[in-house]
Amino acid sequence: MDVNIKKLIPFVSNYKKHIYLNVFFNIFYALFSTLLMVSMIPTLNVLFGIDEKIYTAPKYEGIGNIKNYTGDFLNYKMTTLTDVYGFKIMLLFVISIIIVTALLKNISNYFASYHVTRLRTGVLRDLRKKLYLKIINLPVSYYSEKRKGDVMARMLGDINDVQNSFFQVLELVVREPLTIIFSIVTMFIISPKLSLFVLVFIPVAGIIISRIGKNLKSKSIKAQNENGIFISILDETLGGLKVVKGYNAEESFIDKFNSSINRLLHLSNSIGNKNNLASPMSEFLGIVTIAVLLWFGAQLVVEDQSITSATFITYIALAYTILTPAKAVSKASYQVKSGLAAAERVFTLMDQENPIVDKPNAVDKETFTTSIRLENINFRYKKENVLDNFTLEIPKGKTIALVGQSGSGKSTIANLLTRFYDVNEGKITMDGLDIKDIKLKSLRGLMGLVTQDSILFNDTIKANIALGKPDATDEEVIEALKIANAYEFVKDLPEGIHSNVGDSGNKLSGGQKQRLSIARAVLKNPPIMILDEATSALDTESEKFVQVALENMMQNRTSIVIAHRLSTIQKANSIIVMQKGKIVEQGTHEELIALNGTYNKLVMMQSFE
Repeated sequence: MDVNIKKLIPFVSNYKKHIYLNVFFNIFYALFSTLLMVSMIPTLNVLFGIDEKIYTAPKYEGIGNIKNYTGDFLNYKMTTLTDVYGFKIMLLFVISIIIVTALLKNISNYFASYHVTRLRTGVLRDLRKKLYLKIINLPVSYYSEKRKGDVMARMLGDINDVQNSFFQVLELVVREPLTIIFSIVTMFIISPKLSLFVLVFIPVAGIIISRIGKNLKSKSIKAQNENGIFISILDETLGGLKVVKGYNAEESFIDKFNSSINRLLHLSNSIGNKNNLASPMSEFLGIVTIAVLLWFGAQLVVEDQSITSATFITYIALAYTILTPAKAVSKASYQVKSGLAAAERVFTLMDQENPIVDKPNAVDKETFTTSIRLENINFRYKKENVLDNFTLEIPKGKTIALVGQSGSGKSTIANLLTRFYDVNEGKITMDGLDIKDIKLKSLRGLMGLVTQDSILFNDTIKANIALGKPDATDEEVIEALKIANAYEFVKDLPEGIHSNVGDSGNKLSGGQKQRLSIARAVLKNPPIMILDEATSALDTESEKFVQVALENMMQNRTSIVIAHRLSTIQKANSIIVMQKGKIVEQGTHEELIALNGTYNKLVMMQSFE
């Protein structure tokens, strides 16, 4: 059994009831499909005037004599009905057998489909829940290496492929093979000679069809990977539309997009061609079989007279009914290969190890009392150290500013304190306790984060601000907005705090978005605040509003300020000047100016990048 099918079993096992009922009704569907064909025999016999009249009810003599008993019983019933009620009532009786059988077949079909639908949609929901849980819990580092579009393609397209292929197969592995088996058993009862030929045809057809489908799985994986690239290009285009237009880069993006969808076209055509060949190939092989059956069967009817013409017509109809399920099975074998490729991509993401998880004995920490200490930290994203034997103590209630040129390791410290990444060597402690021994939810609950990019979601102002405190009242939200110097523009909006901010907050200016981000941190009210270049993207006027908001927020809190502009950090208790992952200077603004070193040069340049 394929490893990905094994991984799917736990999801399917939650819906055992629906599987059993689907199988139950499919058995009856297959049985009534065969009986529907067989029920034509008495009608044809009546029309051709073949049946002999039987006036005595036959005796049942065991399963070995079932064929003769069934025929004699029907003849006895028809003889009785004809003698008592006349030919029309007897004809109505044999036709009603067909109608009732067809009704029972279609009722079985409905209930089988009902239960497989419950199974498919339930498993689809569970797969999406599990995958989203994995996506949201994987560390930030995972997404710095992967395309967002590829992750989205797995969630949207691949899971649908898994659902469509595997659960269609569940339908087919019961219904269609049973239809074939019941038909062949009935055909053997009617004529063993003719049926032996059919048994030879089925494996030959299977071998021919499987040969056509070679390499389908690998091509499906390539197509699904390309689908991820195409979604990524679309996502990047929409996210950076102003830049694309501003630099007249439309042609470049159109070329990139067209190249991707052209590759997808070729792969899809190749997969589609093989899929499309399965059905006509199986039908052609079936027609060849029926043609040979007609040649053999005609001799049995005319020369041997071992079967009647009505029985032979029914036999041919049964042989033809095998074609539809055979076509479905052959087509399903292709879809399984496509489904296996999709399942491989889904479960590759689902099985991704998350290195940043709680230890089994991790503790809850609800207060911050003394200090945060980074001890002999070495950290690297790839090969070279970004932080090199870095040591720093951040006392409670103090504002510590980190300054330095781009690439000096400032933002990395914010990533390590929040455990978006883990240190390679050394340790970070809070009140003497290694942060790896603190539960992640508890650790991040003690921290508020304001980043350079004001991340807002397509929801109301209140919903965005109450992210860290979902039960916050309107009054608490308004108070946080006032501290963040944001209420002055929010109160003028038509719906106030219930106004929608648009996709990524695009209905607001940069300064307004940043002040809402600060309000979000204020409402959470954590003892430790991390400001990662919170004003670097703002114009001077917006910066003034935000600066006041930051100063309001940092009162009586421990603050780590990663600085871009002088105004943000000159009131800090201690300024740490960094260069290539090391501390080169440390002190207050006045002390560092007096040193006339690296910090003074940065001040003169007014550039903390």
